[in-house]
Amino acid sequence: MKFAVYEPPQAKSEPVPVLYFLSGLTATEENFMVKAGAQQFAAKYGVMLVATDTSPRNTGIPGADADWDFGTGAGFYVDATEEPWRAHYRMYSYVTQELPALIAEHFPVKQGRQGIFGHSMGGHGALVCALKNPALYASVSAFSPITAPMRCPWGKKAFTHYLGADQESWRVYDASELILKSPFTQPILIDQGTADSFLETQLMPEVFEEACATVGQSLTLRRQEGYDHGYYFIATFVEDHIRHHAEILWR
Repeated sequence: MKFAVYEPPQAKSEPVPVLYFLSGLTATEENFMVKAGAQQFAAKYGVMLVATDTSPRNTGIPGADADWDFGTGAGFYVDATEEPWRAHYRMYSYVTQELPALIAEHFPVKQGRQGIFGHSMGGHGALVCALKNPALYASVSAFSPITAPMRCPWGKKAFTHYLGADQESWRVYDASELILKSPFTQPILIDQGTADSFLETQLMPEVFEEACATVGQSLTLRRQEGYDHGYYFIATFVEDHIRHHAEILWR
């Protein structure tokens, strides 16, 4: 697995908080680092950025490269339980265990001070990782996240193949289900473009918004007029997200 790291200038003199970014469908570890313009704000607020790939590569699994929204580039940040995916497609464990251990071993990160955010499928992954591991992640945010994957075509397709037909097993990877049982300890920030072509059919932020309201979870859901699903949207608001994390991680 490949990943990309940006070390802010502050890391030369002291350990710094680390902020993980999870990308969306078809992306790699390069997309966010190249397109978002986030490094200037990571330097400004003194946080390390780590971006990971979105799935294993070159596994030899038949059909892994057949669809753009499943298999290669579409790991959905779950630990697959179904054959032939279970041996390689363990993105949840990679993101929450293997990668943080590797980063802590080789980079000057502040222990116990890490946050996570992401875009689309990666926004789903960020919310799920944080809600399932509140002791591991101090902060979370998302751009255009898939907030109710059990209800949308992308999620149903991925979960059926990776996790099996029993939908009860899907709930542990659905942020709108998780928040009802495990509210997060800090405010959650989400930005969603109103001109996003996937808004109504795939992303469904209103489902997560309603779930947060039910349990009293602090959520800032900003509906940004005229923005679509692309990286200009992320680049426009990425400073707000890095600031959101830094204010929590540097406490």
